[in-house]
Amino acid sequence: MLVDSVGRAVTDIRISVTKRCNFGCIYCHDEGLGPVAKPRTPHGEEMTPTEVERLVRVARGFDIDSVKFTGGEPLVRADLEEIVARTVRHIDDVSLTTNGSMLSSRAESLRNAGLKRVNVSIDSLDPIAFREIRKGALAPVLQGIEAALRVGLKPVKLNMVVFRPTLPHIPELIRFASRTDGLRVQLIQFMPELVGPKDWSVDIDGVKRWLESRADRVLVREMHHRRIYLFNGTEVEVVDPVANPDFCMHCHRIRVTHKGELKGCLNRNDDLIPTRGLDDANLENAFHAVVDQRIPYYGGYLRDYPPRSPATAPLIHLLPDDIALTD
Repeated sequence: MLVDSVGRAVTDIRISVTKRCNFGCIYCHDEGLGPVAKPRTPHGEEMTPTEVERLVRVARGFDIDSVKFTGGEPLVRADLEEIVARTVRHIDDVSLTTNGSMLSSRAESLRNAGLKRVNVSIDSLDPIAFREIRKGALAPVLQGIEAALRVGLKPVKLNMVVFRPTLPHIPELIRFASRTDGLRVQLIQFMPELVGPKDWSVDIDGVKRWLESRADRVLVREMHHRRIYLFNGTEVEVVDPVANPDFCMHCHRIRVTHKGELKGCLNRNDDLIPTRGLDDANLENAFHAVVDQRIPYYGGYLRDYPPRSPATAPLIHLLPDDIALTD
């Protein structure tokens, strides 16, 4: 097992298979390789299925037991099913983060290839607001969610980035998830450090206080010490990494860029270690190297940042007190 200098064991890996995307989300931190209207063959920069499999095989040798594929939008890769099938030869727990717009026609083939579950990004259930935020259509995303549930890619996590444009849409997303078996909600704090200064941030601790005031129960997940709020059995998980050293101290993840570079932290690009063309021995050395230089972003790499004070954060009211959050 790989363990970094502060004792964090690495147990899972996120692999970007592309920078390309067919959406243009206003908060995206990466403009990518250009818009893509339909699945296509790999771009020259992107790892081949064979390269992905070799990385996964070596990762499994270090007891990494979970893989999540990301992008860009992974479903612009026409060979994603092959990538998944090659991956599950070595690691059984394979999931996917997607915008969902191309999922409905491929959910079954991905499930048959060995995919276990999906996260679908959906920042509003209002078609107009959705298009304003994501520069794409909502209907195909809803069809993708339905298809994922139908073929058993459960749980389907609905990812919402929490910033000013999405704040009013949180209650309805929770209601939507509570009405359908197999859905969960994941509220992801807007990360201004990835997109540059914009006046979009909201106090995520105030949102968490609101969730706690209405939830039936609150749990704490070991990964990142994330809070999970239960509403009639529906899980609403908060991912709040910004200025959160506790989050960083409980991170067990490394990443791989679409070019095959190992990356120890989402927020950093000065720690990239190329792997393409390495033999197995040197690839193993690269895994050791990226973990050896891995330190918590907040409190380790970055020491000067505004402190958070969850106990005194003002309670954000997303609904009047007399309106139920779930039906």
